Amino acid sequence: MHNRVPVCLRCLEAPKPFSAEVFCPRCRMAFSEAEHLGEGGECELCASGVTQFAAAYSYGFYEDELRGLILLLKYGGIRTLAPRMGAWLADALPRDRRFDAIVPVPLHWWRQLRRGFNQSELLAAELGRRTGLPVRAGAMKRERATPKQSLLDNAGRQANVAGAFRVERPAEVAGRRILLLDDVLTTGATLNACAAALKKAGASHVSALTLARVDHRVPATFESAVPAPSGSPNAGATA
Repeated sequence: MHNRVPVCLRCLEAPKPFSAEVFCPRCRMAFSEAEHLGEGGECELCASGVTQFAAAYSYGFYEDELRGLILLLKYGGIRTLAPRMGAWLADALPRDRRFDAIVPVPLHWWRQLRRGFNQSELLAAELGRRTGLPVRAGAMKRERATPKQSLLDNAGRQANVAGAFRVERPAEVAGRRILLLDDVLTTGATLNACAAALKKAGASHVSALTLARVDHRVPATFESAVPAPSGSPNAGATA
């Protein structure tokens, strides 16, 4: 037990910052070879205009202890992990970028009711305390419940969340530089759908920040260093 967090100190100190020799400068997806980047230096998705956000930052890769800690927060309800994770998010945020507000990715009301909280809102609140940025948790709404992204392939993820988000309070985002916040980035489908809604509502700039991202250079890690609580749902990444 360490500071009311039921996780050993070694696991809390184990997650390392994102690092890759070759990555897309926009979405920061890591690649094993530079040949996967086009002439402009971006990956195929970003170069083709699919990516709706201007940049995507993450603290680390969704694997090992970091993955396990996220599962404990998300499905185990260990909210005392949020302050430590907020510090990691602050470390991942570039100091030379200006933002006007943080908008956490919303859950559908029924899923949030069943879970009891929205982990992205918890993380946004912690980041807001460290940066002084206002958190606009009610600015955006998930209009319809969607199947879990972890059950779908890339194309299915894009279709699943297309049009699923709407900005309820346009005045809170119009003309502003928005930092869109979520726990995990997998393919970017959820973040793309949210960024598209924010830009449609008048946001002048949208960048994304996540605690972790899936490393597509290697097979996904299914074993966690910190196991999810017994009976928790399949804990795949969602964004």
